[in-house]
Amino acid sequence: MTLPLPAEDGGGRFPGQRALDERGHWDDTTAALVISRTQRPPDTSFFSAQEQGIAAALLDRLVGQEPDAQPRIPLVNFVDARLAAGETDGWHYADLPEDAEVWRQGLRFLDEDARERCGTGFATASREQQEDLLTGLHETEGPWHGFPAGHVWNLWLRYACTAFYSHPYVWDEIGFPGPAYPRGYANLGLGRREHFEVRDARPGESA
Repeated sequence: MTLPLPAEDGGGRFPGQRALDERGHWDDTTAALVISRTQRPPDTSFFSAQEQGIAAALLDRLVGQEPDAQPRIPLVNFVDARLAAGETDGWHYADLPEDAEVWRQGLRFLDEDARERCGTGFATASREQQEDLLTGLHETEGPWHGFPAGHVWNLWLRYACTAFYSHPYVWDEIGFPGPAYPRGYANLGLGRREHFEVRDARPGESA
């Protein structure tokens, strides 16, 4: 199974951008890795069924992915695969446990907060309720259930962004044509584009 392609123009800032069209210029290993991200996502094995629902809702809120987004980036599957394989960023805060443990405990705490404040679990809370809970956590200075709130937020956001921006369909949204190896860049200079790069249709507009 392959994720559906975005609409041709997508209504985005880089109309016509298709990073996957450049795959013929990538080495075989890079091409296989990138294309695999558009295939059926890996089955979850780290998260329990309950944790998966909480994590999926959390990750969508962190990157602003709409519930009916098409194509939908399978963030929870990508994060689950990293945690199952023990693939971290190579470091962790001294005042936090290892990443996997922070994920497990953090999801439980987030769900407890939702049940206390919203009367339902985080995964089944409304989008507005989820955003309110996360805004409260983001604005918390000091501890959150015994963890430094800012450090938990940073960990979640790092994993969410790594998963989201690893996908070639998201590259199209930000005008990134994909890996330049082994082709490289030749048209160097401020404001200059390669022939395979698409011009920003709305320059100067904030994201």
